[in-house]
Amino acid sequence: MVGSNFGGGKHIVASFLLVVLTLLVASESSAQVPLRQKIGQMVMVTMTGDSLDGKASPSVDTMKSDLANGFVGGVIMFTWSNNLRNPQQIAHLTKKLQEQSSTPLFICIDEEGGQVARLSAANGFANTPSEFQLGSANNESNTRATASTMAGWFMQTGLNLNLAPVVDVNVNPNSPAIGALGRSFSSNPDIVAANASWFIDEFHKKNILTTLKHFPGHGSAATDSHLGLVDITYTWSDKELTPYRQLLSAGKVDAIMTAHVFNAKLDSLYPATLSQKILTGILRNQLGYNGVVVSDDMSMQAIVSYYGFDDAVTLAVNAGLDILLYTSNLHDASSSRARHVVDLIERKVKDGTIDAKRIDDSYNRVMALKRRSIASGVEFALSAVPDHFILRNYPNPFNPSTTIAIQIPQREHVSLKIFDLLGREIVTLLDDNAPAGTRLVTWNASNLASGIYIAQLRTSREIHNLKMVLLK
Repeated sequence: MVGSNFGGGKHIVASFLLVVLTLLVASESSAQVPLRQKIGQMVMVTMTGDSLDGKASPSVDTMKSDLANGFVGGVIMFTWSNNLRNPQQIAHLTKKLQEQSSTPLFICIDEEGGQVARLSAANGFANTPSEFQLGSANNESNTRATASTMAGWFMQTGLNLNLAPVVDVNVNPNSPAIGALGRSFSSNPDIVAANASWFIDEFHKKNILTTLKHFPGHGSAATDSHLGLVDITYTWSDKELTPYRQLLSAGKVDAIMTAHVFNAKLDSLYPATLSQKILTGILRNQLGYNGVVVSDDMSMQAIVSYYGFDDAVTLAVNAGLDILLYTSNLHDASSSRARHVVDLIERKVKDGTIDAKRIDDSYNRVMALKRRSIASGVEFALSAVPDHFILRNYPNPFNPSTTIAIQIPQREHVSLKIFDLLGREIVTLLDDNAPAGTRLVTWNASNLASGIYIAQLRTSREIHNLKMVLLK
């Protein structure tokens, strides 16, 4: 197998890796991925702490274990979880999270502007205007400039998904979770759509994904779903779907976040996050959306005060939700919430309560969005020489091919070999002098049996081992 030197233009590398990843993931049917690994891509959690290094804690230990085992597909960060202290710390943490994970991660924050801005002057960035301020001015240059600045911070820190913009229509300016906090661009849905479009454009220019929220519309609510039931039956109107219709028609939607709001005219039993009538019937069937749907925090009182943990998860998955978001990675004082969710959904699939196809559909949607994120981010990742050796592969598990990425901090002789668990050498993929930068090597294991194989990167100073799973 011949390794390829991509020391040339970073645009060539990005284009090549886009092709590689697209072909690899397209050729890997969901049937070849273990059920628990597929479910893991549907879980997003928060870790408490600013680093994966140093003194351990239950939250850090659990996160490291869940990432390595593929039980977490995304990480959301907050200032109150001590995840976001300064630009250098954030960049280091996102890098370590990605290195620890068996599958590339979504790493996201809520960066709307104004009062809901996780990056601000308080942690080394700058304060930004709220969506209401931007929508009131309704000036394309201003909105684009603000969004471009924010997107630059994402590039700087390794964040790849923004849980913004808010496209709730400002029906009730006193709505405690939306209007009162300046989180809506406007009471005019066309102004909401226009500003959201400019906002998204600037993030896309820097290859950062965005998320529309909160479907089907939270702007008319008189109460806050963080605190309890939110009933919008008599305040919601169809115009609150206008921003979704316009942005979907323009092809600008990466992901959509649900609202924990109840509307008896749309579903007489369940809030939107748990409603098949709303998520599948309206969002997917009527509006034609087939992308990723992520929940608002499943720990909010609008959910936990009215539904048991198990029932809420089951209802959400059956409704059509692709990612369940939790603002903790601990289910109790020390056990993993992600593992608990994976175990639960696995049981529900095996007993027939959740259709296995429902999991396959979510897995395929999530991985399709990750392919976009991973491939587009390579251009920026390779713009600087790495400061230490990194050995990764994707996908993992794989069948029959995987791409191994090696990041080398300085020119030197490197060898890359594959061994089985008995220590027998299978193949030498690289054995030459390599310049600083990134090299990509594709290994085809079609002639080998399923099992665990070890990729070993050896230099004059270091040895790195990587466990890979061939699953046929």
